[in-house]
Formats: sequence, structure tokens, C-alpha cells
Amino acid sequence: MSGMSRRTLLTRGLAAAAGLSGLSVAARLAERYGLIPPDAGNIYGMGETLTYAANRLIVGDSPAREFPRHMISTAPFANPSMPGEMFKRLEAGGFADWRLEVGGMVARPLSLSLPDLRRLPERSQITQLACEEGWSYIAEWRGAALADVLNAAGLLPGARYLAYYSTDPDSWETIDIAEARHPQTLVTWGMNGNDLPVGFGGPLRLRVPRQLGYKSLKFLTRVVAVDGVRHLGQGTGGANPQWGYSWYAGI
Repeated sequence: MSGMSRRTLLTRGLAAAAGLSGLSVAARLAERYGLIPPDAGNIYGMGETLTYAANRLIVGDSPAREFPRHMISTAPFANPSMPGEMFKRLEAGGFADWRLEVGGMVARPLSLSLPDLRRLPERSQITQLACEEGWSYIAEWRGAALADVLNAAGLLPGARYLAYYSTDPDSWETIDIAEARHPQTLVTWGMNGNDLPVGFGGPLRLRVPRQLGYKSLKFLTRVVAVDGVRHLGQGTGGANPQWGYSWYAGI
């Protein structure tokens, strides 16, 4: 082996060692500060981890863009959905028996009616719902801050994620606690000055404006604070990640 080739080999070896060491340090830091998404183990895991970590470190708690009232879409698109038999029974009763159950890692589990939620401080925002399929619309959303609901329930310190469910047992999602506590994340019961229409997830929808539309789950019935998502479904953090979408859908 020539001197040049030995130097080249040593240089590349040191570079590789430094790279592996750097990756190892980065992995430990990401784990320590909760920057690894639940779907990090799939084939796109590295990219999704970088996306999630970059958003959390750079974007932080920055708000989603809000729009003036004259930009509200005149003909928003209601993506078709099939809410199921449970929903139909509740709808037939005028949603009088609709409840939002709040449980898991909380000090005071709650069961809130729609009037209960309307008695919480009202929040509103004019934001864009953007679908991964390419369509979008701007609407005014009204409801209670999810943070206020969690505060009423007494969120315990070890909670890291919030799992949330609809009347359809196959429709559920999770977000991290930072997103759950963001002031624009709403338990939404109103849209454009009226009750939230069924086509848009009424009577209750979780609105997460900093993420793609599938994170804004329709027909919301239950939220559960958890310290991990490995034991939920297939462990990737939601029904949509199980179908191949990213768990973190930041926009």
C-alpha cells in the first residue's frame, strides 16, 4: 500500500468515525429532547425525523398564518367522509348526547357536553385548511382552546402526546403536547359564523392549523393524554401514518 493510499484510508476512516460519532450524538440529543417522531422506524424515518426536529427547533411555537375576513373561501370543499352508525344515532338526537371524553394522564378525567365546551373561553381564527391531496380553503373557526380543556383536566407532567378519536373507531390521530398546547389548536364547534356543519366535521372537530388537514380530525369524541404511542394501533401515531402518511404533517 502506498503512502498516499494509507493517508487516504486514514482520512476516510477518521471522517467516517467522526460522522458516526456525530450521528450518535445527534441521535442521543434528539431522544433526550423528544425530537424523534413516532414513525421514525419506517423507510422514510430519517427524513421524517429531520423534518420534525427542524420544525420543532426552528419553527417552535410560531403561529399559522391568519387571514383577513374578506379572504374566507366562498365555496369551501367538504371532503366526503363516512361517520358511521354511532354518529348517525347522535345526529338523530340533535347531538344532545354528544360528549368529549378527556382521559389518560390527567388528574381529573372529564366528560364534556357541547354546552360545556361553549362555556369555556371562546377562541376564533381565520386560517387555511390544506389537504395533502392538493386542495385547500380558508375559514373562520370558533371553539375552545385545547389547552384550556387540558388545563381543566389537569394534564400530568409525564404526558408527551395526545391521542384523539372520532365516532369512527378506525379514525384517530396523535399530536405532541407542544402542538396540543399551541393557542391555535382548537376544539372547534363553529365555522364562518354558524355551527360547524357535519360535512366539515360537526358538531366537533379538532382544528390543528399548523399541520395538514388529516390532523384536524372530524367528529371528535375523545382525547387521551399518553406518555408514548407505541401501544396505540401499529405504534406509528395514528390511522393516517398507518396508511403511509407522515405522523408529523407540519406546514
